[in-house]
Amino acid sequence: MPVVTIRPPTFRLLAGLAITLLAVGVYAGYTIFQLRSLRELQTRTIDRNRTDTLLLLRMQNGLNSLALTMRDMVDSEEPYPLTAWQPQFQRIRGDLEDVLTREEKFSLADRTPGQRRYLTESFRQFWDALDRVFDLTRSGQNEEARTRIRMSLQARQASLSTAVSRLLIANNESEQAAAARTRELYSGAERNVYIFLAAMMVVIVLTSLYLVQYNRGLFKRVATLSERRSELAQQLISIQESTFRSISLELHDDIGQILTAIGVMLQRTDRKAGDLMEIREIVQTTLEKVRSLSHALHPMVLDEEGLESAVDAYLPAFEKQTGIEVRYEKTGEGHNLDRELSIHLYRVMQEALNNVARHSNSRSAAVRLSFLPEAVVLEVQDQGIGFQGKPTHGLGLVSMRERVELVNGTIEFTSGEFTNGEGVGALVRVTVPRAREAADART
Repeated sequence: MPVVTIRPPTFRLLAGLAITLLAVGVYAGYTIFQLRSLRELQTRTIDRNRTDTLLLLRMQNGLNSLALTMRDMVDSEEPYPLTAWQPQFQRIRGDLEDVLTREEKFSLADRTPGQRRYLTESFRQFWDALDRVFDLTRSGQNEEARTRIRMSLQARQASLSTAVSRLLIANNESEQAAAARTRELYSGAERNVYIFLAAMMVVIVLTSLYLVQYNRGLFKRVATLSERRSELAQQLISIQESTFRSISLELHDDIGQILTAIGVMLQRTDRKAGDLMEIREIVQTTLEKVRSLSHALHPMVLDEEGLESAVDAYLPAFEKQTGIEVRYEKTGEGHNLDRELSIHLYRVMQEALNNVARHSNSRSAAVRLSFLPEAVVLEVQDQGIGFQGKPTHGLGLVSMRERVELVNGTIEFTSGEFTNGEGVGALVRVTVPRAREAADART
């Protein structure tokens, strides 16, 4: 029988696991990088841009207040002197300088230094010009002050409003770009999730296909080995039965006839000497032992008259030899039962009763043989200590199981409590199909 080499898939499975873990690690690292980029974009750009926009709107509101105040100053119908507007300008100036200082901290990183200096310098020039206007009003030159407001300050205020509006537009464009970048990052993360799931599905499918293919090959090899083992067991049992039958015939026909002839010759002698009687008794005892051994190896009645007669002949001899009382129950008729099936059932019964005698500590046993239309059921039960542990080991149990499998049958080993309290007991139940074709189909 050739040796079947089965290579375990451990290395390939570990390699696949390593590749899968590496893919998961790369994907996780890239996803973390994208999430950090998104958080940085939201923190440094979007949130900062919104704060800067609010400050610019506040600045724009302050510039609008300047425009309204300067409009009232140049209105000749106002009853207030120009110097009366100075506290309001100081309040607006303080607010705008505070906004300008805070806006420089939150302004966009892509704003050039020139743009930053332009806004600061424009506000400085505006306040210097405003101070000169109030200097003129304090010296009584109100008309000159109004003229400078109309010609210089209002133009500077309009220029500052335009600059702040441009910054607001730049912030809006930056916010739109950040929103587009955010959508791009979300889309990339979503795409990566789909790619990762697809890759994992491919890996799972390939691994499953590989395991299925490997298991199919493994089960095929196991089935081949099981078939070879069954063939070997069948050959061994057939050889065993053939050997037993040959030895039994040899003992029964040759040695038995010789001993019988010696006994007859001693019986015919006229001598009455005691030694001849003793020799005759020894020969008769030897003849009985040879016949008993021949029957144990292979009962001739099994071949000549069938299973029922073999069981009827075996059970009294077993009771006499072991002192165990056997209750025998038979149901149905076993005519035309296959010879090989009869041999295997007989051997299983023998082995089960031998186990009762050797291991059960029981003084009684029951043998039930049921010939059903489609099957034959054999039960051997005792009232002893039962099976100790799981009944899977032992050459006798293995032999019984192998014989039953050869005829496509089933065998059960069970223990159970008896109502009389004498012990848990053990039960061996064998069920085999009656038709020989069922056993042939298996091979």
